[in-house]
Amino acid sequence: MANSFIKPDKIVRQALGLLQREIILPNVVWRYGEADFAGAADDTVTLRVPAVLTARDRALRATSALVADDIAEQSVPVVLAKHPYHLGNITDAQLTLDIVDFGEQVQMPQMRAVAEKLEDYIATALSSATYTNVREFNTGDPYASLITARRLLNDANVPMGDRFFVMGSQIETELLNDDKVQQVQSFGTDSAFREASLGRLYGFTLVTSNAIDPNAAYAMHRTAVAFANVAPQVPAGATAGARAASDGLALTWIRDYDPTYTQDRSLVHSFAGATAVTDPETDKVVRAVKFTNTLSS
Repeated sequence: MANSFIKPDKIVRQALGLLQREIILPNVVWRYGEADFAGAADDTVTLRVPAVLTARDRALRATSALVADDIAEQSVPVVLAKHPYHLGNITDAQLTLDIVDFGEQVQMPQMRAVAEKLEDYIATALSSATYTNVREFNTGDPYASLITARRLLNDANVPMGDRFFVMGSQIETELLNDDKVQQVQSFGTDSAFREASLGRLYGFTLVTSNAIDPNAAYAMHRTAVAFANVAPQVPAGATAGARAASDGLALTWIRDYDPTYTQDRSLVHSFAGATAVTDPETDKVVRAVKFTNTLSS
């Protein structure tokens, strides 16, 4: 399929706003990078979750033997199993006559496409997991759902810090329509992640993501999902290339020339994998509470 670029004389310096979603989910999960995977067998690292133990007691001066209990850590394999990429072929004619800014018209759209694909892996890990607690979102009193989620996570001894309430667009609408919204504490900054955040409430950072179902939400700790992401090395044979980060994601861009078809090849790619962290006894996620909004579906 031929590429289609807007001619410079048609643009007349007018920028067209592109409706592209914010990349949010990598900022709310447990991330692994290149250093973790260097030399790892089968492109896999093991996430070790500390064991939860219960102490025993006995009467003072008792002569009975002490009872030993097993100490079993939870191990979760995190695998680099995905290779998202976007390859574009740019002819000499397009490069000469059509493209004004290679970075803006070629590189950035390619990086955006791969970044969204990486975020989709996290969204899939969230949506496909089995949860200990699944609740209907309370549209009549949205804040009651957050209070319930806080209790359920507290009961499961999930750490207080690094908690997020990640919601789809419809649940965000229900939340914003509630008259208690003024209780939310604003961040007051202008980063992409902050712009997608409504603030903090009941110990959760409230975040909206278009990567998840509009009628779904997850009250989660950062460790509910483990995300692996490594930028591939730039090969020696590439004419140009670089490893870079976009929205907290690791990507690699490579450019070379194909004389047979008189065209440049521009490739953006990455290595990645995402997995939900489950309880070893139930094989269900306890570090997050899933909410559904069937009444508005």
